[in-house]
Amino acid sequence: MSSTNTKDGFCTPEAVLLPALLFPPVSYYAVMSAAKCAAIDTEMRYDKSFKGIHRFTIADTRGILRLTVPVAHKSEQNKWKEVTVSSHGRWWETMPVALESAYGRTPFFEFYIDRFRKLFSPEPVTVTELCLRADEIVRQILLINTPVLNVDKIEKAKSYLSFDFEKASDFLPQYWQIREDSLGFIGRLSVLDLIFNLGPDAVLYLDRLSTNTVDNC
Repeated sequence: MSSTNTKDGFCTPEAVLLPALLFPPVSYYAVMSAAKCAAIDTEMRYDKSFKGIHRFTIADTRGILRLTVPVAHKSEQNKWKEVTVSSHGRWWETMPVALESAYGRTPFFEFYIDRFRKLFSPEPVTVTELCLRADEIVRQILLINTPVLNVDKIEKAKSYLSFDFEKASDFLPQYWQIREDSLGFIGRLSVLDLIFNLGPDAVLYLDRLSTNTVDNC
């Protein structure tokens, strides 16, 4: 979608700095796909109130459902990249079940779900690493070729670290959802909702978006 624009190995100012988020709203990838290059902040300080890094929102048969990956924080851990995912509640078993209940009847669930199953594992991993692994899969599915570089390779970037991606999603066009007839269109959902409902057409949806729509919310 986006072309690379570099100078002396560094990205030119058409770059964006994004937070590490687990399956964030569609607006997150609208910003990324429109940028010349991007960096994901892996040095974010731990903040208990910042749930977006390990929580995402989907829609099941009853409406909005928030799924959370539990974390195990220790007092000496000051950054999210030091915080590990907890085994509490055997989330790696319950989360795939929740996704299948929500999207099992969508046209593309079976086509994509196996790509995500490897994320649902009791293997010890940090919160940041889980976000980065999930992000890589999503970018592959959405054909986002925006280079994601280390922060030190970007001279100047527009920061989205405190941006409200859920609110920004209100300004994006609606798309087809499997339960729209019974529940109406539900916005502010994880990018997984777009992928499972639209499949390959999710790429076309992103191509049609303008970052002005996202930024002016």
